[in-house]
Amino acid sequence: MNLQYEVIPEEEAESCRDLCNELMLFQKSKASIAPERFDSMNFDTRMLPSIENAVHNFLVVVKDHDRQDEVIAYVYTNISPKEVYSNDFATFFDLSTVQRENVGCLSQFYIKEGYRQFGIGSRLYNMSMEWLAEFEDVEDYFVFTSNGNDDALAFYQRKGFTISHDILDGFITVLRRKAEIRRS
Repeated sequence: MNLQYEVIPEEEAESCRDLCNELMLFQKSKASIAPERFDSMNFDTRMLPSIENAVHNFLVVVKDHDRQDEVIAYVYTNISPKEVYSNDFATFFDLSTVQRENVGCLSQFYIKEGYRQFGIGSRLYNMSMEWLAEFEDVEDYFVFTSNGNDDALAFYQRKGFTISHDILDGFITVLRRKAEIRRS
């Protein structure tokens, strides 16, 4: 495999459209609780509003040079005001438990079938966490996993996230991690 990891500006998020939509279908296929909720979730309803609401965005795509630079994976991470996570859809965490104004969120993460188990996920995860660590004013990192996606849940737990709680009657599991303490 001849893979290239490329940080892209949010203006090029369109290159993630197909994979984002594939992620929503993948999550629906795994879900045992309310899979129909994914019917209205796609690039336009999930990624674009998230990018617009964020203070800072970090997008990485992975291209396979052997397949005409096909985008085979992506991660979208952001820094957003904590209030963004309380909306008409759900309240994702108790805002009073977050001391700082902004939180970090590993928001979307997807690797095409056939490319999993080659370390791509760990590399994208590490890139995201290194980026998040640049923001000294952010103490809390969150990941939201959909029900049925046990592999993702286990992956984040291996990386130091702990389950905080479930929301929407178990539709989403909220995982949380404190930022590493920075020493000068």
